[in-house]
Amino acid sequence: MKKMIPDFKKMSEQENKITMLTAYDFPTARIMEKAGVDVILVGDSLGMVVLGYDSTVPVTMEDMLHHAKAVRRGAPNTFMIVDMPYLTYARPEDALRNAGRLMQEGGADAVKLEGGEEYREIVSFLTKAGIPVVGHIGLTPQTAGLLGGYKVQGTEIHSASKLLRDAGMLAQAGVFMLVLEAIPALLAAKITQSISVPTIGIGAGNQCDGQVLVIHDMIGASDKTVPTFVKQYAMIEPLIVDAVQKYCEEVKDRAFPSDKHSFSMKQEVLSKLT
Repeated sequence: MKKMIPDFKKMSEQENKITMLTAYDFPTARIMEKAGVDVILVGDSLGMVVLGYDSTVPVTMEDMLHHAKAVRRGAPNTFMIVDMPYLTYARPEDALRNAGRLMQEGGADAVKLEGGEEYREIVSFLTKAGIPVVGHIGLTPQTAGLLGGYKVQGTEIHSASKLLRDAGMLAQAGVFMLVLEAIPALLAAKITQSISVPTIGIGAGNQCDGQVLVIHDMIGASDKTVPTFVKQYAMIEPLIVDAVQKYCEEVKDRAFPSDKHSFSMKQEVLSKLT
């Protein structure tokens, strides 16, 4: 049965961890629903993972809608959060229009946006309009350049205090869930204890109410170096490379397709062809 927003709050209160993974296409979403993942995130990380960009910045609304629709078709009974891409929520009116598209056209159950207290008015505006919002603080990939790159955040008193304050303000503004990315485990635990909404960690220790990873990192679907907080549960790229190499060899050696993989025809029919 599809989980809904009150279920996540209840899971948090009962210390029942929330599982979340990214998906960007129909077959992956189908597998996740079959495996029983609580939440699917259609992340703008698709820019790097699927589209080959070097950051999430070039990702557009059309990109997010395209992939969200595919994921929804693959997992109709799983709660789906969709990222709002870069500069699509800078103003309340823009945020409402774009979030509305993700809900109406993309099939999203909720939207996620990055940033702290500077976005509390945007969050409040969206939630008052009936759009469920997930927050995201710590390492925020859309503005990683301003944070000094892809590195741990909140290690000093000033930055840690800001993250704690950001979390409280976003919760007050109406987010129903908060992603904490690349922050010290002790800080993530303190934030989790200090706010009334579930937290989802990614590189934030095991005291958050749930966890999220990029699926391609988790299953070893590329040869890139993954972040240190990622545990790889499989390594599928070597298997795929091996399969493709075997296919190429068999085609060149005329071993494929064999009779088993071909369709037959009666000789008498063939003899009547002119």
